[in-house]
Amino acid sequence: MPLPRLIAIDIDGTLLDPHFQVSEANVRALQSAHELGVEIALVTGRRHTFALPIAELLGFPVTMVSSNGAITRSSTGELFHRDLLPRDAAAALIRHMTDYRRYFVITFDRVARGTLVCESADELNVSIQRWMQKNAEYIEFVRPVENALTEDPVQSMFAGTVALMEKAQAHLLTNPALLERVTVLKTQYDHRDLCIIDVLNRGVTKGHALRRWAEHHAIPRERIVAIGDNFNDIEMLDYAGIPFIMGNACAELRSAGYRLTLGNDQNGVAHAVEQVIRPT
Repeated sequence: MPLPRLIAIDIDGTLLDPHFQVSEANVRALQSAHELGVEIALVTGRRHTFALPIAELLGFPVTMVSSNGAITRSSTGELFHRDLLPRDAAAALIRHMTDYRRYFVITFDRVARGTLVCESADELNVSIQRWMQKNAEYIEFVRPVENALTEDPVQSMFAGTVALMEKAQAHLLTNPALLERVTVLKTQYDHRDLCIIDVLNRGVTKGHALRRWAEHHAIPRERIVAIGDNFNDIEMLDYAGIPFIMGNACAELRSAGYRLTLGNDQNGVAHAVEQVIRPT
Protein backbone atom coordinates (compact mmCIF):
# COMPACT_ATOMS: atom_id res chain seq x y z
CA MET A 1 0.00 0.00 0.00
CA PRO A 2 1.49 3.38 -0.95
CA LEU A 3 1.67 6.00 1.77
CA PRO A 4 -1.62 7.96 1.90
CA ARG A 5 -1.53 11.64 1.08
CA LEU A 6 -4.46 12.65 3.28
CA ILE A 7 -6.04 11.23 6.43
CA ALA A 8 -9.50 12.65 7.23
CA ILE A 9 -10.73 12.06 10.77
CA ASP A 10 -14.03 12.70 12.51
CA ILE A 11 -13.75 14.12 16.04
CA ASP A 12 -16.60 13.06 18.35
CA GLY A 13 -16.80 9.31 18.81
CA THR A 14 -13.64 8.89 16.72
CA LEU A 15 -10.62 10.99 17.66
CA LEU A 16 -12.07 11.74 21.10
CA ASP A 17 -12.38 8.96 23.65
CA PRO A 18 -15.56 8.42 25.75
CA HIS A 19 -14.32 11.12 28.16
CA PHE A 20 -13.93 13.64 25.29
CA GLN A 21 -10.14 13.48 25.46
CA VAL A 22 -7.55 12.86 22.73
CA SER A 23 -5.30 10.01 23.81
CA GLU A 24 -1.53 10.28 23.67
CA ALA A 25 -1.48 7.27 21.34
CA ASN A 26 -3.76 9.02 18.85
CA VAL A 27 -1.66 12.20 18.99
CA ARG A 28 1.58 10.27 18.46
CA ALA A 29 0.16 8.35 15.49
CA LEU A 30 -1.03 11.53 13.78
CA GLN A 31 2.25 13.29 14.48
CA SER A 32 4.09 10.35 12.90
CA ALA A 33 1.88 10.57 9.81
CA HIS A 34 2.45 14.33 9.61
CA GLU A 35 6.22 13.86 9.84
CA LEU A 36 6.00 11.47 6.87
CA GLY A 37 4.34 14.21 4.82
CA VAL A 38 0.74 12.99 5.16
CA GLU A 39 -1.82 15.78 5.41
CA ILE A 40 -4.22 15.54 8.36
CA ALA A 41 -7.77 16.88 8.14
CA LEU A 42 -10.30 17.00 10.96
CA VAL A 43 -13.74 16.56 9.43
CA THR A 44 -16.42 17.22 12.01
CA GLY A 45 -19.98 18.22 12.75
CA ARG A 46 -18.61 20.76 15.21
CA ARG A 47 -18.35 24.40 14.17
CA HIS A 48 -14.82 25.61 13.50
CA THR A 49 -14.23 27.47 16.78
CA PHE A 50 -15.55 24.58 18.88
CA ALA A 51 -13.29 22.12 17.03
CA LEU A 52 -10.18 24.31 17.10
CA PRO A 53 -8.96 23.35 20.61
CA ILE A 54 -8.94 19.69 19.51
CA ALA A 55 -6.88 20.55 16.43
CA GLU A 56 -4.40 22.51 18.51
CA LEU A 57 -3.72 19.45 20.69
CA LEU A 58 -2.05 17.77 17.71
CA GLY A 59 0.79 20.27 17.69
CA PHE A 60 0.87 21.06 13.97
CA PRO A 61 -1.41 22.86 11.45
CA VAL A 62 -4.28 20.83 10.02
CA THR A 63 -7.10 21.29 7.54
CA MET A 64 -10.47 21.63 9.28
CA VAL A 65 -13.76 20.74 7.62
CA SER A 66 -16.41 21.89 10.08
CA SER A 67 -20.21 21.94 10.39
CA ASN A 68 -20.50 18.67 8.44
CA GLY A 69 -18.78 20.11 5.38
CA ALA A 70 -20.22 23.63 5.27
CA ILE A 71 -16.90 25.36 6.01
CA THR A 72 -13.30 24.41 5.24
CA ARG A 73 -10.59 26.43 6.97
CA SER A 74 -7.06 25.74 8.09
CA SER A 75 -6.44 25.57 11.82
CA THR A 76 -4.55 28.86 11.38
CA GLY A 77 -7.67 30.54 10.01
CA GLU A 78 -7.36 30.62 6.19
CA LEU A 79 -10.76 30.12 4.56
CA PHE A 80 -10.94 27.71 1.62
CA HIS A 81 -14.69 27.27 1.12
CA ARG A 82 -17.97 28.22 2.78
CA ASP A 83 -21.44 27.01 1.80
CA LEU A 84 -24.20 28.63 3.85
CA LEU A 85 -27.87 27.74 4.27
CA PRO A 86 -30.05 30.42 2.63
CA ARG A 87 -31.94 32.21 5.36
CA ASP A 88 -35.27 31.86 3.56
CA ALA A 89 -34.74 28.08 3.55
CA ALA A 90 -33.92 28.25 7.28
CA ALA A 91 -37.13 30.24 7.86
CA ALA A 92 -39.15 27.68 5.90
CA LEU A 93 -37.57 24.94 7.99
CA ILE A 94 -38.58 26.62 11.25
CA ARG A 95 -42.15 27.11 10.03
CA HIS A 96 -42.44 23.48 9.00
CA MET A 97 -40.82 22.21 12.21
CA THR A 98 -42.53 24.62 14.61
CA ASP A 99 -43.54 21.81 16.98
CA TYR A 100 -39.83 21.08 17.52
CA ARG A 101 -38.54 24.61 17.97
CA ARG A 102 -37.66 23.91 21.63
CA TYR A 103 -34.99 21.51 20.33
CA PHE A 104 -33.69 23.85 17.63
CA VAL A 105 -30.37 25.72 17.31
CA ILE A 106 -29.17 27.96 14.47
CA THR A 107 -25.41 28.31 13.85
CA PHE A 108 -23.86 31.38 12.23
CA ASP A 109 -20.28 31.86 11.03
CA ARG A 110 -19.35 34.23 13.82
CA VAL A 111 -17.01 34.24 16.82
CA ALA A 112 -19.12 36.06 19.43
CA ARG A 113 -22.40 35.79 21.31
CA GLY A 114 -25.02 35.11 18.69
CA THR A 115 -22.96 32.47 16.93
CA LEU A 116 -25.53 30.00 18.27
CA VAL A 117 -29.17 31.00 18.60
CA CYS A 118 -32.08 29.16 20.17
CA GLU A 119 -35.34 30.08 21.89
CA SER A 120 -34.75 28.35 25.23
CA ALA A 121 -32.21 26.17 27.01
CA ASP A 122 -34.79 24.05 28.84
CA GLU A 123 -35.12 21.07 26.50
CA LEU A 124 -31.60 21.37 25.07
CA ASN A 125 -30.08 21.16 28.55
CA VAL A 126 -31.75 17.78 28.96
CA SER A 127 -30.14 16.23 25.87
CA ILE A 128 -26.94 18.25 25.25
CA GLN A 129 -26.19 19.92 28.57
CA ARG A 130 -22.41 19.54 28.25
CA TRP A 131 -22.49 21.13 24.78
CA MET A 132 -24.64 23.99 26.06
CA GLN A 133 -22.23 24.64 28.92
CA LYS A 134 -19.14 24.51 26.69
CA ASN A 135 -20.73 26.95 24.24
CA ALA A 136 -22.48 29.23 26.74
CA GLU A 137 -20.52 32.36 25.78
CA TYR A 138 -21.65 32.00 22.14
CA ILE A 139 -25.36 31.30 22.77
CA GLU A 140 -28.02 33.97 22.36
CA PHE A 141 -31.69 33.38 23.14
CA VAL A 142 -34.11 34.90 20.64
CA ARG A 143 -37.87 34.32 20.62
CA PRO A 144 -39.16 33.72 18.07
CA VAL A 145 -35.94 32.31 16.72
CA GLU A 146 -36.84 33.44 13.19
CA ASN A 147 -35.97 36.99 14.24
CA ALA A 148 -32.31 35.95 14.38
CA LEU A 149 -32.21 35.26 10.64
CA THR A 150 -30.64 38.56 9.65
CA GLU A 151 -28.07 36.72 7.49
CA ASP A 152 -27.56 33.25 6.03
CA PRO A 153 -26.69 30.74 8.78
CA VAL A 154 -24.21 27.90 8.49
CA GLN A 155 -26.77 25.30 9.50
CA SER A 156 -29.74 24.44 11.68
CA MET A 157 -29.81 21.66 14.26
CA PHE A 158 -32.37 19.69 16.23
CA ALA A 159 -31.21 17.69 19.26
CA GLY A 160 -33.08 15.34 21.56
CA THR A 161 -33.77 11.74 22.40
CA VAL A 162 -33.55 9.13 19.66
CA ALA A 163 -37.30 8.51 19.66
CA LEU A 164 -38.14 12.21 19.53
CA MET A 165 -35.68 12.95 16.73
CA GLU A 166 -36.99 10.00 14.72
CA LYS A 167 -40.39 11.72 14.83
CA ALA A 168 -38.82 15.06 13.98
CA GLN A 169 -36.98 13.62 10.99
CA ALA A 170 -40.10 11.82 9.77
CA HIS A 171 -42.01 15.12 9.88
CA LEU A 172 -39.18 16.94 8.13
CA LEU A 173 -39.31 14.42 5.30
CA THR A 174 -42.96 15.27 4.61
CA ASN A 175 -41.96 18.59 3.00
CA PRO A 176 -40.58 17.72 -0.47
CA ALA A 177 -40.21 21.37 -1.51
CA LEU A 178 -37.95 22.03 1.46
CA LEU A 179 -35.99 18.82 0.93
CA GLU A 180 -35.09 19.99 -2.57
CA ARG A 181 -33.21 22.89 -0.97
CA VAL A 182 -31.44 21.27 1.98
CA THR A 183 -29.33 18.33 3.12
CA VAL A 184 -30.43 16.41 6.22
CA LEU A 185 -27.77 14.54 8.21
CA LYS A 186 -28.13 12.41 11.33
CA THR A 187 -25.69 11.76 14.16
CA GLN A 188 -26.87 9.24 16.73
CA TYR A 189 -25.43 7.95 20.00
CA ASP A 190 -27.66 5.15 21.24
CA HIS A 191 -25.78 4.71 24.53
CA ARG A 192 -26.52 8.36 25.37
CA ASP A 193 -30.06 8.27 23.92
CA LEU A 194 -29.04 11.27 21.83
CA CYS A 195 -29.79 12.06 18.21
CA ILE A 196 -28.83 15.22 16.33
CA ILE A 197 -30.46 16.20 13.06
CA ASP A 198 -28.42 18.77 11.11
CA VAL A 199 -29.96 20.69 8.22
CA LEU A 200 -27.53 22.33 5.77
CA ASN A 201 -27.57 23.79 2.29
CA ARG A 202 -28.29 21.33 -0.49
CA GLY A 203 -25.30 19.13 -1.33
CA VAL A 204 -23.32 19.94 1.82
CA THR A 205 -21.76 16.83 3.37
CA LYS A 206 -18.40 15.82 4.77
CA GLY A 207 -17.83 13.74 1.66
CA HIS A 208 -18.55 16.62 -0.72
CA ALA A 209 -16.17 18.90 1.18
CA LEU A 210 -13.46 16.25 1.24
CA ARG A 211 -13.82 15.72 -2.48
CA ARG A 212 -13.63 19.47 -3.18
CA TRP A 213 -10.43 19.78 -1.14
CA ALA A 214 -8.84 16.67 -2.66
CA GLU A 215 -9.59 17.64 -6.24
CA HIS A 216 -8.27 21.18 -5.68
CA HIS A 217 -5.00 19.69 -4.43
CA ALA A 218 -4.88 16.84 -6.98
CA ILE A 219 -5.09 14.13 -4.32
CA PRO A 220 -6.49 10.90 -5.79
CA ARG A 221 -9.22 9.35 -3.68
CA GLU A 222 -7.35 6.04 -3.48
CA ARG A 223 -4.67 7.89 -1.49
CA ILE A 224 -7.20 9.20 1.04
CA VAL A 225 -7.90 7.54 4.39
CA ALA A 226 -11.12 8.41 6.23
CA ILE A 227 -11.98 7.40 9.80
CA GLY A 228 -15.45 7.87 11.26
CA ASP A 229 -18.11 6.42 13.51
CA ASN A 230 -21.53 7.80 12.63
CA PHE A 231 -24.16 8.31 9.96
CA ASN A 232 -22.94 11.81 9.10
CA ASP A 233 -19.59 10.25 8.15
CA ILE A 234 -21.02 7.96 5.44
CA GLU A 235 -20.42 10.28 2.48
CA MET A 236 -16.83 10.86 3.62
CA LEU A 237 -16.20 7.14 4.09
CA ASP A 238 -17.71 6.36 0.70
CA TYR A 239 -15.51 8.91 -1.06
CA ALA A 240 -12.23 7.86 0.55
CA GLY A 241 -10.31 5.01 -1.03
CA ILE A 242 -9.36 3.64 2.40
CA PRO A 243 -12.31 4.03 4.81
CA PHE A 244 -12.23 2.88 8.44
CA ILE A 245 -15.23 2.59 10.73
CA MET A 246 -14.67 2.77 14.47
CA GLY A 247 -15.30 -0.24 16.67
CA ASN A 248 -17.75 1.81 18.76
CA ALA A 249 -19.96 2.54 15.71
CA CYS A 250 -23.41 0.99 15.57
CA ALA A 251 -23.82 -2.50 14.13
CA GLU A 252 -25.39 -1.12 10.95
CA LEU A 253 -22.27 0.88 10.10
CA ARG A 254 -19.83 -1.80 11.27
CA SER A 255 -21.43 -4.20 8.81
CA ALA A 256 -21.40 -1.76 5.86
CA GLY A 257 -18.17 -3.04 4.35
CA TYR A 258 -15.70 -0.47 5.69
CA ARG A 259 -12.43 -1.52 7.30
CA LEU A 260 -12.93 -1.95 11.03
CA THR A 261 -10.59 -0.37 13.55
CA LEU A 262 -10.72 -0.45 17.35
CA GLY A 263 -13.11 1.62 19.43
CA ASN A 264 -12.50 5.17 20.59
CA ASP A 265 -11.75 3.77 24.05
CA GLN A 266 -8.92 1.69 22.55
CA ASN A 267 -7.08 4.31 20.45
CA GLY A 268 -8.92 3.27 17.30
CA VAL A 269 -7.56 6.21 15.30
CA ALA A 270 -3.97 5.27 16.14
CA HIS A 271 -4.68 1.66 15.23
CA ALA A 272 -6.00 2.67 11.81
CA VAL A 273 -3.25 5.21 11.11
CA GLU A 274 -0.49 2.77 12.00
CA GLN A 275 -1.93 0.26 9.52
CA VAL A 276 -1.61 2.70 6.62
CA ILE A 277 1.70 4.34 7.47
CA ARG A 278 3.46 1.20 8.68
CA PRO A 279 1.81 -1.64 6.74
CA THR A 280 3.08 -5.12 7.53
